Amino acid sequence: MPTFYIEQFGCRATQADGAALEVQLLERGYKPAAKTAADIVVVNTCTVTAAADSQARDAIRKISALNHTARVIVTGCYAQRAPEEVAQLPGVAWVVGNSHKPELPTIIENLSIASAPKDFVPVLSLKLHSSPLPQASAQILTGDVEHKPLLSAPVFNAEGNHTRPTLKIQDGCDSRCAYCVIPQVRGKSRSLPNETVLQQINQLCDSGVKEIVLSGINIGTYGRDLSPRVTFSTLLRRILNETPLERLRVSSIEPMDVTTDLIEFFAANDRMAPHFHMPLQSGADRILAAMHRWYRAEHYARRAHLIREHLPHAAIGADVIAGFPGETGEHHSTTLAFIESLPLTYLHVFSFSKRPGTQAAALANEVPAGVIKSRARELRARGEKKSAAFRNEQIGTELRVLTLRSAKEDAREEQATADEIFPDRESAHTRALSSNYLRVRLRGRWPANQWLNVRVTAVEGNDLIAEPAESINNSELTISAFA
Repeated sequence: MPTFYIEQFGCRATQADGAALEVQLLERGYKPAAKTAADIVVVNTCTVTAAADSQARDAIRKISALNHTARVIVTGCYAQRAPEEVAQLPGVAWVVGNSHKPELPTIIENLSIASAPKDFVPVLSLKLHSSPLPQASAQILTGDVEHKPLLSAPVFNAEGNHTRPTLKIQDGCDSRCAYCVIPQVRGKSRSLPNETVLQQINQLCDSGVKEIVLSGINIGTYGRDLSPRVTFSTLLRRILNETPLERLRVSSIEPMDVTTDLIEFFAANDRMAPHFHMPLQSGADRILAAMHRWYRAEHYARRAHLIREHLPHAAIGADVIAGFPGETGEHHSTTLAFIESLPLTYLHVFSFSKRPGTQAAALANEVPAGVIKSRARELRARGEKKSAAFRNEQIGTELRVLTLRSAKEDAREEQATADEIFPDRESAHTRALSSNYLRVRLRGRWPANQWLNVRVTAVEGNDLIAEPAESINNSELTISAFA
């Protein structure tokens, strides 16, 4: 049976697409292999920035150079946005947009059996551009992304996330932010049915999972497309009421969807991780308006402070874009001051990247690249200051943490014996994650996927150093890690 490898890029939604494809291929009997040896290599791309496009191109070139016999299939958001551009890359056999991603298993199955001539491109599905590129050797399959089925499977294979699967419950977006290409390449918002979400979570719980991360492109719009229509809050309540899941985390949610009721719900349920990631993008109202964001700085601040009021130890994260067209030094200073005034605990900073087809791509008053780089550096420094302060606040406190294990660590420990591990028990550390999204290094070696109450004793770099705050039979726990 042919072998396959999936190269993943981009957000959790893209990773969930790749996880769904992996499940389908395994069910059909395909065997996973290293990308240097696989018969089929699927490159699942992102296109949110120019840098993401560049990373995908570099990866495709390297795969082609290292594995000359592989049939390379490029899919995902970059493939949807610029199929002809992708088709020019060496070694690419197929370019399959998000519009036809559900058909990938069939394409792969037929690839070595009855493929069309390499110079054949399905004309009806080919996206036409005003300045078409030269004829490509790859076959291109892409079209309308509207009303396509939502691909979803729990994502386990991210580094450090072998115990905390991510479940995509929503895809697409109905907003039209001026800088964002995602609605073009993923279509309108659509949701995984309630019952499907509950079924998948119960299955994960049956397998021993204790924490699940819900993700989506615009998760706050969950359920608006379903019939009967439901709300995201209704789904959260059903998960807590109808599954034994011990901790539920929400990945990212737009500030206008963070209502007082939602915050109070989080505060009243200790099974909800006290963690809110709310995209900000700018602290200057004029730039927010130009971005077509649906809120202003005052609205955002009100929500952030309300979270801190109800959940004093919650993690509150934000995304910020540096150098949006028309952003002046004064706008940048306003954003820096605004961030300083907020109870944020971490910051994700992005340099503005012009995306073809978006409204921002046609705007004048572009900010020079050097200025964007400088502003992004200042924003990151402000974010690091916020994160460091939040970590230092934890010293001497008790936290509830979940011990973690990555796929690499699992493989290492499968090869080790308990006798080899025992002598290092006191000097070793176990990685863990707190409910409020802080990385913890726990002294000693503990099995993965276990809840522990720990006391924070110090901060080292980006990690908290902690020791167990409860009495535990150490030898039994150590042995159970290898059971």
